[in-house]
Parts: sequence; C-alpha cells; structure tokens
Amino acid sequence: MINQAQTKELFEYRNGILFWKVSPNKKIRIGLIAGYLGKYGYVNVGFNRSSYRAHRIIFLMHYGYLPKYLDHINGNRSDNRIENLRKCNASENSRNAKLFKTNTSGVKGLWFDKLNNKWKVELRLNSVKLSFGRYSDFELAELVAIEARNKYHGEFANHG
Repeated sequence: MINQAQTKELFEYRNGILFWKVSPNKKIRIGLIAGYLGKYGYVNVGFNRSSYRAHRIIFLMHYGYLPKYLDHINGNRSDNRIENLRKCNASENSRNAKLFKTNTSGVKGLWFDKLNNKWKVELRLNSVKLSFGRYSDFELAELVAIEARNKYHGEFANHG
C-alpha cells in the first residue's frame, strides 16, 4: 500500500493531473503525465507492479489518508482535480451515480407502473426504498423525483 510520502516523492500534482517526478522504468521519463485512461473512465497509474486509481493517489497526496470510498462530485471519473473529489460512504457514492442505461423514463427514480397506468416515483436511502406516489402527469412526477432527491440525497443528489 502506498503512503502520502511516497506519492509526494513519485508525483507532481497539477490541476487534476499527475506527472512523474522520478522515472519508474526505462520507458517513462520524468515530467511525463502519469497514468492512462482505463475502460471504465478512471485514470489508472501503474508502478511497483501495482495499479492505482489516480484520484485515490491525489486524495492521499493532499489529505494524508485514504478513505474506503471517494466520489467525483461532477460525475466525471477522469476529472481528478482535488476540488472535485470528496470522501463518502457506499450509499452516498451510489446517490451520485449517473442514470442507468436500463432506465426507460430518462429520469432517476421514475418508472412507469403499467398496472396502474401511472408514473411512480421511488428512491433508495441507505438501502431503504422510499415511495413518493404515482402520477398521471410525467412532468409532475419528474419534479417530485427531483425534489425527493434534493431532500433525501442532499449534496450527493444527481439528477442526470
């Protein structure tokens, strides 16, 4: 496991990007950008036969500890500016998640209840499902969903 002193020895941080301060192998020169964009949208950095996510290195460099979960405030997994990173728990991290590809309404927490022929608003809070009613009007249901996320998810509310 890497520590803060090692991160400061190996990397220079500039506006969300890590640069090598030392050459970890023959192929990498000092001053080059550290890392590569992985298939899930995170910047990964490899050294000492291990791979680390750049946002975790950056948080450790700045704060001296590494929480179990980190959140990209704007939802962009490759935006590793320190002001875009925050400590969170698993539930908070999932609240800030993007809209699932399987969502058919286009709105988080809103789905069409075919049995009642209405739009149903639901969200989860700490593994508990909360229901906010059924609505004939899509726009009203969307507003209810937005307000529910704002109230119950607070700073981690993500509407997209």
